[in-house]
Amino acid sequence: MFGGFIGFGNTNGQDWGEKLLDTVATNTIRRLFTYSDSVKVELRCHPSSKLLQGSIDSFKMVGKGLVIRREFRTEEMSFETDAVSLDFSAVMKGQLDLKQPTQAIALVKLTETDLNNSFQAELVRKRLENLNLPALQSISAGQPVSFTDVKLELLADNKLKLSALAKLPAEQIPLALICTLGVVKRRRVVFNDIEFLSDGIPETLQERSRTLTHILGEILNEMVDLDRFNLDGITMRINRLETEGKTLIFSGYAQVDHFPKVG
Repeated sequence: MFGGFIGFGNTNGQDWGEKLLDTVATNTIRRLFTYSDSVKVELRCHPSSKLLQGSIDSFKMVGKGLVIRREFRTEEMSFETDAVSLDFSAVMKGQLDLKQPTQAIALVKLTETDLNNSFQAELVRKRLENLNLPALQSISAGQPVSFTDVKLELLADNKLKLSALAKLPAEQIPLALICTLGVVKRRRVVFNDIEFLSDGIPETLQERSRTLTHILGEILNEMVDLDRFNLDGITMRINRLETEGKTLIFSGYAQVDHFPKVG
């Protein structure tokens, strides 16, 4: 559950409408996440009488330590809308319903640790294990191959270093690459300019390791699609991606068709 809920600014003098909207917004945002260290919500509405028409000037949420779908943690997520039109009769029933879709500026921060932990999620593992792809046939003699022990390291200038193991029926082959992160169609994260790293890999394995490394890169390029992780009613799009120390930062916007019913 949430570690806490703290409203922005001074709440002294809030009228009943603002307090009601704060409570409903808190409960609505709570449904987004399996767990959170903290969530802060700010609703701006001046004068407050506009609430009776369902009009607020802006809606802002900042959350830290958010867990989505029980397995994917984000260090920080925030979004802020412009003016929003709500169905005030729904607010009176404890619901938050938009009269029309709105857009929000969005920011998401993922730590290197959280990115590594995401490779243990069931949704990710099932796309990396027991694979029988045509590209693997010549190496695995038609037997399934699993890519495991994935570990990545964030580098400067949007670069990333990644290592893994390719588990074949009779042996394990170490893999390693360095690449540059990019974005396609504002929703899919891709691994560009993949370069095989041979250091530390036995010479007798390097040819197959190189092939398997590039196959892993192709698989990863089809995996990180925001449309697979969208929250109920909210579609995220990326304008910019950058590495900053051990943190990967996405900035963009969110299309909010309706406030989430489930996380």
